Amino acid sequence: MFDAVKVKDQCVEWIRDFFETNGKGCNAVLGISGGKDSSVAAALCVEALGKDRVIGVLMPNGEQADIDSSYMLVNHLGIKHFVVNIHDAVEGVKNAVPFPLSTQSITNLPPRIRMSVVYAVAQSHNGRVVNTCNLSEDWVGYSTRYGDAAGDFSPLSHLTVQEVKAIGRVLGLPEELVEKVPIDGLCGKTDEDNLGFTYAELDKYIRTGKIENQEHKALIDRKHEMNKFKLELMPSFEPKV
Repeated sequence: MFDAVKVKDQCVEWIRDFFETNGKGCNAVLGISGGKDSSVAAALCVEALGKDRVIGVLMPNGEQADIDSSYMLVNHLGIKHFVVNIHDAVEGVKNAVPFPLSTQSITNLPPRIRMSVVYAVAQSHNGRVVNTCNLSEDWVGYSTRYGDAAGDFSPLSHLTVQEVKAIGRVLGLPEELVEKVPIDGLCGKTDEDNLGFTYAELDKYIRTGKIENQEHKALIDRKHEMNKFKLELMPSFEPKV
């Protein structure tokens, strides 16, 4: 049985220990999407460090239909925030490249530009960047390498979607943010539409090894194997002397 209160307290203490060792007095800086992951990560950092040491970065790509959720979070937590519209940067890169970008390149470009912005804010405000990926997404590679998968510390990467939601409720976050349906921000599809299975199904499989739909099991297993490299250190050559 998952004890959300106990794990929340452990995570808060872990964040404090990280900053004590890796950035005493530094700020936690993170991108704010208004979804459960950035909401819970931000709230954990506020409890660990105080709201004056947490900085949110809102990064719409042109018009963002759900940006009100991002404002709801930063206002709820009372944290300092910046708004940086990345549209011109995204279009600038697309126009500067002397060939048509692949669909996958276009998909991953905004997350990578967003991470560049978050690091720019962090380096200008004595910060450490919060990675907001959860275990469920990491398990099947549903993240952008050097985009949302980057960061200096990761409070949620060993927690499934259901567990992150439970911690969000313990932290007193608005239910609208905890239960917000994740959308890819590109074609309007939900994360689960893109993945081909539900997070509830995935989370149960991760924690218990049990899954009823064998087609979904095969799909999850394939994604997990294909994307393991995203979670590993970059291979490096060592000469033999």
